[in-house]
Amino acid sequence: MLTRVQKWGNSLGLRIPKSFAAEAHVEAGSTVDISVEDGGLVVRPVRRPKYALSELLRKVNSQNLHEEVVTGEPVGREAW
Repeated sequence: MLTRVQKWGNSLGLRIPKSFAAEAHVEAGSTVDISVEDGGLVVRPVRRPKYALSELLRKVNSQNLHEEVVTGEPVGREAW
């Protein structure tokens, strides 16, 4: 598919066709990595890592477990 690079302020912008965006799972506000490979532009979506609480808790051990932190007396309508 051919498309045209447009001026956008002091930069250049490239519109991504809806079908390409859907296939790459990107939408407005998505973070992408742009690089130059062999003289061509390559745009790749950046995926956020997905965490599971059980997986994170398996990594807690006696070496990385911290002590309780005292933050002082309740303020306002805080209940402890």
